[in-house]
Amino acid sequence: MARAAPLLAALTALLAAAAAGGDAPPGKIAVVGAGIGGSAVAHFLQQHFGPRVQIDVYEKGTVGGRLATISVNKQHYESGAASFHSLSLHMQDFVKLLGLRHRREVVGRSAIFGGEHFVLEETDWYLLNLFRLWWHYGISFLRLQMWVEEVMEKFMRIYKYQAHGYAFSGVEELLYSLGESTFVNMTQHSVAESLLQVGVTQRFIDDVVSAVLRASYGQSAAMPAFAGAMSLAGAQGSLWSVEGGNKLVCSGLLKLTKANVIHATVTSVTLHSTEGKALYQVAYENEVGNSSDFYDIVVIATPLHLDNSSSNFTFAGFHPPIDDVQGSFQPTVVSLVHGYLNSSYFGFPDPKLFPFANILTTDFPSFFCTLDNIGPVNISASFRRKQPQEAAVWRVQSPKPLFRTQLKTLFRSYYSVQTAEWQAHPLYGSRPTLPRFALHDQLFYLNALEWAASSVEVMAVAAKNVALLAYNRWYQDLDKIDQKDLMHKVKTEL
Repeated sequence: MARAAPLLAALTALLAAAAAGGDAPPGKIAVVGAGIGGSAVAHFLQQHFGPRVQIDVYEKGTVGGRLATISVNKQHYESGAASFHSLSLHMQDFVKLLGLRHRREVVGRSAIFGGEHFVLEETDWYLLNLFRLWWHYGISFLRLQMWVEEVMEKFMRIYKYQAHGYAFSGVEELLYSLGESTFVNMTQHSVAESLLQVGVTQRFIDDVVSAVLRASYGQSAAMPAFAGAMSLAGAQGSLWSVEGGNKLVCSGLLKLTKANVIHATVTSVTLHSTEGKALYQVAYENEVGNSSDFYDIVVIATPLHLDNSSSNFTFAGFHPPIDDVQGSFQPTVVSLVHGYLNSSYFGFPDPKLFPFANILTTDFPSFFCTLDNIGPVNISASFRRKQPQEAAVWRVQSPKPLFRTQLKTLFRSYYSVQTAEWQAHPLYGSRPTLPRFALHDQLFYLNALEWAASSVEVMAVAAKNVALLAYNRWYQDLDKIDQKDLMHKVKTEL
């Protein structure tokens, strides 16, 4: 009988809200996950529903999710998402809103390593870089740029749609509204296939495109074209990061929202309904024991892993059952190594002559994807990048934890190695269909959009979409959901 008491109280509160009229806002909202998706959706939900709505955010780990830092020698370094593209408009807005600052950029040269030698080296001269690209690959780089720009131009429409309050209940509907069947088809065809069709050479794909995709997704040019285009866009624009650490955006948004952060693992979401209204029971466990609470709206803002049952929870009481939401994820290991680079491995016996701060790799060597000489999250005015012969902090991204022999290959010697293991991105191709944001009336899966493309800004876009979807559904504003021909509609509204 004790378990029935909270349910009875919740139902009474719900009925009282219903009696107050159809315009009553939701009483309580649950968000599962306090990464960028969860933090952003809490902010957007409060923006739409108003400050009186109670928002509980459940987080089993640390606030920030895949935005995280590791301490090396009393300095903090990014161990998760390291930077954002200049066109990340939601992230730019968050930084302004929270009074955060862009971190000072310390420029360094990049190169692509092919296992035995560098296949492409950046110089300090822009025109020389262009000449080298043309000399090696003809106009492939221009064709790639045009292809990426066309995709990005259409994707940027989402900000206008969201500013007008439009939302989408599924990933396919969202993509179709932006790029019609072209965008949907791009989730079913590979990057390589799409680029070959527009005249990009196989050699350019093998040397350059593959290196960029390995750096961002840890995957090859066989991955879907849409996710690949978003990743390649990130490689072309100017990048920025947050002074003090990118995770400050998450903690800042939660503080601004005055969200109630509950450090616990959610174990299940159960549907109860009364008078035709859905009510969701969220069960969770922490060091104190097991408990549960009832909510009008629930947003799942954490990846649902097919192959990691510890990160999942069950859905109960739903008819038909909710089952097709999980997928496999690509593991990524970030190792922060404080030590001396073995420049001989890269063909530079004298470390003083090694000119690169960022090394990308083609499919060979397979044991690491990128190697970057990085600065701390707080960069002082006097900070300078360490010279190649000095001990520096290097960020190594790899598909698996590095063996001691592999570390000895990359470094002459090192003082410390600290690692962070992430289920960083969906393993593209492991799901036959694109998932939906709306799992039930007021139950949403924010991370569904990762299955089209995965980045911090994409999660922020998904957060805004889910907040609008919840709002439009709550107030039955169905004209704002899954509308076709939105470009025409938005133009007439202006």
